[in-house]
Amino acid sequence: MDKLLLIDDEDDVRYSFKRIFASPDLNLETAASGEEGIEVIRRFQPDLVLMDVRMGGINGLETLRRIRQDDAKLPVIMMTAYGTTQTAIEAMKLGAYDYLLKPFDVPK
Repeated sequence: MDKLLLIDDEDDVRYSFKRIFASPDLNLETAASGEEGIEVIRRFQPDLVLMDVRMGGINGLETLRRIRQDDAKLPVIMMTAYGTTQTAIEAMKLGAYDYLLKPFDVPK
């Protein structure tokens, strides 16, 4: 079973992901902050992390830096509704697997 972690401080986003990714073949965990996300990664050991760039507490880029200290190979996809080229470049330099702009369309 694949394990996915979503780190996003917006309740609506976490709720939507739980509905979209409801499947017996996928184990989805969520975290509402970067700090919580790091704790969940250590316990849950996900195969993939989807993480918002802008969050309260430590932001997504700082969270990615801390994730890389523990696991240099964990795929992390950054998401943001406030994308700038500079933020995307910084995320990729920190080892982000990809960078997505929100909102995005989900096929039905």
